[in-house]
Amino acid sequence: MSHAPGTGIGGTPIAEEALRAARVLHPDANSMPRPARRRVITVANQKGGVGKTTSTVNLAAGLALHGVRTLVIDLDPQGNASTALDVDHRSGTPSVYELLLGETTLADAAQASTQSENLLCIPATIDLAGAEIELVSMAQREARLKEGLTREALEAIDVDYVFIDCPPSLGLLTVNALVAADEVLIPIQCEYYALEGLGQLLNNIELVQRHLNQTLTVSTILLTMYDGRTKLADQVTQEVRRHFGDVVLKTIIPRSVKVSEAPGYGQTVLGYDPGSRGAMSYVDAAREVAERGTNRELRP
Repeated sequence: MSHAPGTGIGGTPIAEEALRAARVLHPDANSMPRPARRRVITVANQKGGVGKTTSTVNLAAGLALHGVRTLVIDLDPQGNASTALDVDHRSGTPSVYELLLGETTLADAAQASTQSENLLCIPATIDLAGAEIELVSMAQREARLKEGLTREALEAIDVDYVFIDCPPSLGLLTVNALVAADEVLIPIQCEYYALEGLGQLLNNIELVQRHLNQTLTVSTILLTMYDGRTKLADQVTQEVRRHFGDVVLKTIIPRSVKVSEAPGYGQTVLGYDPGSRGAMSYVDAAREVAERGTNRELRP
């Protein structure tokens, strides 16, 4: 029996879309692999508006919904990751601020997100806004976060992945995130000036590698806000792939109204509209991240 093209049979685009949607809507049947060793990933780009927080929470949710225990540390005083994951981040709530000061433990500050039982978050409260100034006078100021993320502390909450969401700056909070991590994930938007400031970020990462964290690697670059209607988006995509090669994920995140709307409802896009293109793209990206982690030798 013959089938007209585009009817959803075999490897047609409709069939591929249906498969992607199934992975989002039926996560139990599409579990993702746990990493060979626990992965601590800092999501950084000092350029604002590149989809940094959006990528952090949606990649984390994608992994968590597919059976992988994941922690998000909100290190941005704006607290947008805390909002998107629907965790309490009112002033006085045990948060990353107290963790940096050594006044609370990881287990005491971690809250379960409403998005998944596998998804935890250390929130950011307004108190974090003054933390950079306070950190300046502290001993081991660049390693305060690392001191809170000991192997024992991470084992106590039983997580496979830690994603650290940085503020859009290269200050002490971001340095703390780079010192605490094994890997850096850099979101880059498919727009004009996409690579502006990236050299400065890479220079800072290199300084941290040289002086504070020799095992740190730029493991992942994620292209975001892709608009297929523009020639520029393709040009940026090609340029980034030419510069960074296999570090760039194959999955590209499209520009999406649903992705932008979700945080306003205290949700990731996977919770807000799981069948949307944005949700499916983030699940695909999370799967790529997970599959890269199954055979990579990383520190515990």
